[in-house]
Amino acid sequence: MEQNNGQALKGKRVAVLMTDGVEQIEYTSPRSFLEEHGATVTLISPKAKGDKVQGFNHADKGDSFEVELHIAQASPREFDALLLPGGVSNPDALRLDKASIDFIRAFGAEEKPIAAICHGPWTLIDAGVAKAKHMTSWPSLQNDLRNAGAEWTDEEVVIDGRLITSRKPDDLPAFNKAMLKLLSIDPATADRGPSS
Repeated sequence: MEQNNGQALKGKRVAVLMTDGVEQIEYTSPRSFLEEHGATVTLISPKAKGDKVQGFNHADKGDSFEVELHIAQASPREFDALLLPGGVSNPDALRLDKASIDFIRAFGAEEKPIAAICHGPWTLIDAGVAKAKHMTSWPSLQNDLRNAGAEWTDEEVVIDGRLITSRKPDDLPAFNKAMLKLLSIDPATADRGPSS
């Protein structure tokens, strides 16, 4: 283990976009992991700042989480990466929110890292980010993603350029590790290939 692991992401700002129905562990695990490595994480939602987002543990209500920034006040330029947790109703609601889709689309257009897990990749279809990408997701999304032009495979984590996708909560260790690796890369040198 590296000695400075706790500060590997110091100075990095990560936006988490979510609303009611989010799969709780797909928010809490990556957030804790990113913060432990020095990143600043902000919960953004179509709900008002200070409102609560209802988390779920599969079909059961879990904890609620305070919105830190309303989507209308959020600028993609202020963040280095975007995290999209799953849960069925969370991305389903985000898909109908123009500001949320525009926010996701901006990350794709600027080729900033996007990490989406479980049902989270659903929103990437509406944002036009899925086309021609190699991805994974919760299995029920595979036809939607393929119809949107993505290449879908059943793997615990898939990295395609600046896009990271995973299937389910069991994949969180690999998902978190992939985020750490991608966010630790200097974008200015990212296209030069791996360094030794």
